[in-house]
Amino acid sequence: MQHVNTWRAVAAATGAADRAAAEEGVRLAYRTAGLAEPERIVWAASPKAAVEAVERLTGAGRSVRDEVRTGPWAEERRRLHDELGPTGWAGLWSATGAQLWDTTRELAERIRAAVVAELTERPEDESDVRLALLDAVLGQHDAAWLAAFDGRGDRLAGLAQVARHAGWWWPYESAVVISERPVELHRDEAGRLDRGDGPALAFPDGFALYAWRGMPVPAAFLDELTSLTPARIRAEENAELRRVMLEHYGYDRYLTESDAQPVHRDETGVLWRIALQGDEDVVMVEVVNSTPEPDGTHRTYWLRVPPRTRTAKEGVAWTFGLGQEAYEPVRQT
Repeated sequence: MQHVNTWRAVAAATGAADRAAAEEGVRLAYRTAGLAEPERIVWAASPKAAVEAVERLTGAGRSVRDEVRTGPWAEERRRLHDELGPTGWAGLWSATGAQLWDTTRELAERIRAAVVAELTERPEDESDVRLALLDAVLGQHDAAWLAAFDGRGDRLAGLAQVARHAGWWWPYESAVVISERPVELHRDEAGRLDRGDGPALAFPDGFALYAWRGMPVPAAFLDELTSLTPARIRAEENAELRRVMLEHYGYDRYLTESDAQPVHRDETGVLWRIALQGDEDVVMVEVVNSTPEPDGTHRTYWLRVPPRTRTAKEGVAWTFGLGQEAYEPVRQT
């Protein structure tokens, strides 16, 4: 469905919010919920700054998230479920919201975790921050479920308008806090946050998430990637960060510069093993493509295989989903 791509673009949108359009969406959402329009709308540069603004609000009244977001969503879902039946609803969700759910949910969870981490100066602060986050409507990151209802009634029109033009927002009886969208978003081909030379997600005020192929990393860690050495990699105590270092540095380069010794070789290739303290071994098979390149050289490939692998042939067979005994290639290509 075409509108799924539209909502995918909304979820990934960066750049300044259209404040006028977003504010009109807020007012529409309040009117649709039978509420008086908010007296004040406060803008913040990031979800972190928005939580800080929420904590400073006075005279805002109680949260009306249930009336503005939770209730209308539940009613519309019930209406469509009754109209389409269980099978029809499941098919609709599969073709729309399910296409966006994993990436938007994961991103929202990462943002929440980062806000909690940055605003928790004392242990007792954490519960207050988490409570403030519970009041948030996710704006553009509600794209998954908004995609499922697109074109099927106007009960959610206000929510959809805010989502198209802004980030997270906090609705209270007489005041609303709205966050700007990020200014940068970098993902890999699997949709995971990924950047090796800066923040993978960044907001105008500097609030940012750093990640390498989906794994959260400290900002300072990325600065090290350009000057890694085998010794520095071995010295890293955090097993997950060490894996990132190895992946960035290159297993073949690490093996070469570490003066590693092969543990097995046969007609299929050479088996190498990297023993890592506190982590499973990294085992690689070095294979040479029998088909020459245009310049006559033969390209070498490195295949990562399970730690239990004992022979090169077993490792190559595993990459084809076969056991060692069943792997008997007629001709290498």
